[in-house]
Amino acid sequence: MTLDREPLLHPVAIDDLRPTQMTVGYREVERKRREWRTRKGVESREYLGRHMIPVVIGPKGRCWMIDNHHLARALHEEGVTDVLVRVVADLSEVEGRLFRTFMDNRNWLHPFDARGRRHAVGKIPRHVRDLSDDPYRSLAGELRRSGGYAKDDTPFSEFLWADFLRRHVSDELVQHDFTAATEHALGIARTSKAAYLPGWAGPHSD
Repeated sequence: MTLDREPLLHPVAIDDLRPTQMTVGYREVERKRREWRTRKGVESREYLGRHMIPVVIGPKGRCWMIDNHHLARALHEEGVTDVLVRVVADLSEVEGRLFRTFMDNRNWLHPFDARGRRHAVGKIPRHVRDLSDDPYRSLAGELRRSGGYAKDDTPFSEFLWADFLRRHVSDELVQHDFTAATEHALGIARTSKAAYLPGWAGPHSD
């Protein structure tokens, strides 16, 4: 195994990127699509240069993306075909089952569905277009932007928040009044109930 952490300065096709999770928040994807549409020409190329996709090189030289799934999905839906990537580790010589075990132990895989249930790693989609919607992942993203918690480097930290919110904010509220759901999430995010989560912004009185 080698650690590189240098960008690949040639484009990599989005079609060739392998996801490491099962879901995204479709509201988050749509927000990133709107953001992309504001950029034209040189600005769009500079944007891609600033938002390189972190990947692990796996067996057969495949690029497994370990972050920025929402961005990759948004760019794919906007018709973008290629992105720049940043190689975090080269595991191309590691056999398939051992590769998946290593990735799982490094928290570089998140095989959980939209209800927070774990599945076999093989159930992770092979293309970003096949990632399903987890509305609570969108709620977690909106909560962070609203100041409910701080950005954190913990792998899949916003999914941890999504699972917390899944237990405290009703699905009906998330589906039918996202603004009210965000306000309710803000009310509980800084209580002691959330103190174990990455980026917790408490303490506030319960």
